[in-house]
Amino acid sequence: MPLYNRLKEYRARLGVNQQQMGAMAGVSRQTISQIERGDYSPSVTLALKLAKLCNVTVEDIFTYEEDDHETNG
Repeated sequence: MPLYNRLKEYRARLGVNQQQMGAMAGVSRQTISQIERGDYSPSVTLALKLAKLCNVTVEDIFTYEEDDHETNG
């Protein structure tokens, strides 16, 4: 999956665990865990909410990198 994130790093800076971050964002602990592992791509709304909670931009947390086969057709 070409979406990478630094959510765990920013969550640690806030000093909250996955359960607390999930509660703040209105999602489950499992959702936060899946995002951090790269197993789940959040909606735009959730990505914006997480960035706001961390007081950073979406681009600070999430990075999109295309695979070679996606750009070459």
